[in-house]
Amino acid sequence: MATFAKPENALKRAEELINVGQKQDALQALHDLITSKRYRAWQKTLEKIMFKYVELCVDMRRGRFAKDGLIQYRIVCQQVNVNSLEEVIKHFMHLSTEKAEQARSQAQALEEALDVDDLEADKRPEDLMLSYVSGEKGKDRSDRELVTPWFKFLWETYRTVLEILRNNSKLEALYAMTAHRAFQFCKQYKRTTEFRRLCEIIRNHLANLNKYRDQRDRPDLSAPESLQLYLDTRFEQLKIATELQLWQEAFRSIEDIHGLMCMVKKTPKPSLMVVYYAKLTEIFWMSSSHLYHAYAWFKLFSLQKSFNKNLSQKDLQLIASSVVLAALAVAPYDHTLGSSHLELENEKERNLRMANLIGFNLDPKPESREVLSRSSLLSELVSKGVLSCATQEVKDLYHLLEHEFLPLDLAAKVQPLLSKISKLGGKLASASSVPEVQLSQYVPALEKLATLRLLQQVSQVYQMMKIESLSQMIPFFDFSVVEKISVDAVKHNFIAMKVDHMKSVILFTNVGLESDGLRDHLAIFAESLNKVRAMIYPPAKKSSKLGEILPGLAEIVDKEHKRLLARKSIIEKRKEEQERQLLEMEREEETRRLQLQKKREEAEQKRLAAEIEQRKNQRILQEIEQRELEEAQALLEDVDKRSKRKGGKKPILEGEKVTKQTIMERALSEQLRERQEMEKKLQKLAKTMDYLERAKREEAAPLIEAAFQRRLVEEKALNEREQQLEIELSRQRHDGDLREKNRLSRMLDNKMIFQERVISRRQTEFDRLRAEREERINQIIQARKQEREAKRKKIFYVRTEEERLRKLREEEEARKHEEAERRRKEEAERKSKLDEIAEKQRQRERELEEKERQRREALLGRTADGPSRPSELPAGSRPELGATAPAAVTSPGKYVPRFRREKEGSGQAPPDSDRWSGGSTRQAPSDPDRWSSGGTRQLSSDADRWGSGGTRHAPTSDTDRWGSGGTRQPPADSDRWGGGTRPDDRNPPGDRWRSSSSKSPWSSSRPRER
Repeated sequence: MATFAKPENALKRAEELINVGQKQDALQALHDLITSKRYRAWQKTLEKIMFKYVELCVDMRRGRFAKDGLIQYRIVCQQVNVNSLEEVIKHFMHLSTEKAEQARSQAQALEEALDVDDLEADKRPEDLMLSYVSGEKGKDRSDRELVTPWFKFLWETYRTVLEILRNNSKLEALYAMTAHRAFQFCKQYKRTTEFRRLCEIIRNHLANLNKYRDQRDRPDLSAPESLQLYLDTRFEQLKIATELQLWQEAFRSIEDIHGLMCMVKKTPKPSLMVVYYAKLTEIFWMSSSHLYHAYAWFKLFSLQKSFNKNLSQKDLQLIASSVVLAALAVAPYDHTLGSSHLELENEKERNLRMANLIGFNLDPKPESREVLSRSSLLSELVSKGVLSCATQEVKDLYHLLEHEFLPLDLAAKVQPLLSKISKLGGKLASASSVPEVQLSQYVPALEKLATLRLLQQVSQVYQMMKIESLSQMIPFFDFSVVEKISVDAVKHNFIAMKVDHMKSVILFTNVGLESDGLRDHLAIFAESLNKVRAMIYPPAKKSSKLGEILPGLAEIVDKEHKRLLARKSIIEKRKEEQERQLLEMEREEETRRLQLQKKREEAEQKRLAAEIEQRKNQRILQEIEQRELEEAQALLEDVDKRSKRKGGKKPILEGEKVTKQTIMERALSEQLRERQEMEKKLQKLAKTMDYLERAKREEAAPLIEAAFQRRLVEEKALNEREQQLEIELSRQRHDGDLREKNRLSRMLDNKMIFQERVISRRQTEFDRLRAEREERINQIIQARKQEREAKRKKIFYVRTEEERLRKLREEEEARKHEEAERRRKEEAERKSKLDEIAEKQRQRERELEEKERQRREALLGRTADGPSRPSELPAGSRPELGATAPAAVTSPGKYVPRFRREKEGSGQAPPDSDRWSGGSTRQAPSDPDRWSSGGTRQLSSDADRWGSGGTRHAPTSDTDRWGSGGTRQPPADSDRWGGGTRPDDRNPPGDRWRSSSSKSPWSSSRPRER
């Protein structure tokens, strides 16, 4: 970093570096000087350095360096000389704009220049190769190479300047001018993306201005000048957005303007508000918000009528017609019918937001939701006289569509009015801020409204109508369009109709119970009934105790209340009158001031126009005189030259004023005289030439004839000589051909032999190749046949295997189904048998108990009758009793209780012996814990429990050898089944031991009879 004792030294050093072509070093040196903290006091030299610095930055397109330097320079001269910063920034923008324009003109010159050497060649080879490789046209490539970098730098310049000047009260005018130039740049070159970024930048600057209110040089928006600059910038932004057709950005600009108005709580000038509402009408029309569009037109009409004193009657009539037609173009039904609560709340918020933008103050209460509506707007138009200002066609159209009931003639009467209205419109002469008014844009919406009105009226008269008749009644649209319109109307409960395409008729039905008309009838009927009830049974007035105590107090209170209300109303009226008078005085004062100012401006304009016209006439006269004098002088010089060339004397006009007319007359006479002399000379020369030509031809005729005869003899001799020479040459060629033929005739046989040999060899080769080809083709055909055969076999095998597997699956499923059915039947039989056995057991127990009771009673009776001790009984009585009880217990087919079996001994077999015997007596296990009731049953592995002579052995406790859940697999070892079992038996007698999902017959500790 170089250090300089004085800033002038740095400037000189930079100029020296620029002269030797080192601009980068020069820029770096100046940048080091500007960013140095040593030179923070402003002086004139620093301004010169900044001019040179920005020139270098523009030449080298160094936007970052320029931004850093300008920020440092702003710090230096913010409090000392801010005008210097303004001059530097203006110079910076001027250089950037100039460079961009130069690049653009250079690109156009390159396109227009004819830079080719050969006029027959369209393009050079290198140009063709470049166009093929890059895929760009010459103009696009030149723009990308020349214009685009400079346009980027210019856009960066505008962004840098806006960033430096933001929120600076001393440079508000320069900030507004920069913003306007940036807007014009976006408009001129159709830069929509940059325009959106520019709007966002300005919006962020204003947001930061409101956010950081403690800045030192913060602009004061309450000041009229600052507010006017900000408003002008926003309105310019709005205009450019509408011209670029960026409607979203235009609406955001409208919100910015409204935010500014709400921020400062001041209304801008009426001229600006006219532009505001004019652009608002365009935005709402493009967004198909016809209701808000109509309200914006209504506000525009009110402003024009109130503040535009130069508004002509024709323009007022055209604006009023636009307002009425915009209101009529709104759909006659409510689009929020049937919407959810959330949608209604969103619609309410949207209405409030749009009403604030348009200028209607709404109360955010639920009952005021329908303030912005078509009916209220039309009633306001009628009450405020807007309809009376419209054209007669618009009035007639309004009465036809809103008040008349003509179901059959409505469309026929509306169509000529629409054709007349579509021709109205044009540019307003006395309202320059209002755009061109074209009433034809409302014709489609009015045709749709006429169609809806016709359908509504026809539905009230007819119940059914042919489609053909309705199509004839509506000439605006085809029936398909009418059907779409009617679908939307039926959806929003405006009309009730159905279209029967099979019968080609339209059915008009009654609107449901929730219709507005029937709801109104019920409300009116209820109100009438309430009035009748009040008349028949008037409510008794309850007298209060205070009224009884003080009879006149209620009257006094009422009078005092009425007096206070009257006084309050009088005060309010006086306040309103005073405010109205103040407003009227201010308006009159403003009107007088504007009139005086307008008169002064008009007088000044007239004076300036008169002076300009006078100076223009004087200048034109002077130019005419000067031109005449120059022409006279040139004619005079011409006459002098001719006179000198002819040797004559200079014409002297004594006693006359040399003017253009006299000189022209003399010049014309001189020209006429010269022309006559020239004609005489030409006639004389033509006669001389005629004589000379005739004499030459007379002398040359015999010489020409002699030369022709001599040439004829020479040509004849030459012809004969050439014929002889040709005959001799032909004879020589014929002799040579004969000798050649004789020489070659001896080779004819060899030639034929060779030819036959070649042909036979080629035929053999051809036959061989054809045989090989046919063999190869046959092989390919055979291979393809084998391949197809193998494929068919494979497909057949796959299908057969699939069929076999399917049959196996079906058989398995059928077997499982049969097994399940068999199990269900066995289970049912088992349950029924168990119930029967249980019943028999209970019967036997009751019988045994009865016998036991009788026996005890007999024993007790016998003891009482006989000896008192058992030892005194007879010898045969005790064995008989002992033999009777076992006999009763062991009788076949009778149940023996467990405690008796334990008393009698474990060697006694159960009554049902066929269950356990397979050739010998087998005893079932008496312990129920040996059997599992959970699905897999295990028998004891002790073979003594089953006997040694049986043909079947119970399975072991290994559950893997038995299926659990449906799939049964027999054990692989045949010894497990004894000598009489079959290993391949899928249903062995041991099924009763397998696991089952139902209860096992062995789950009980008691034996089951079979």
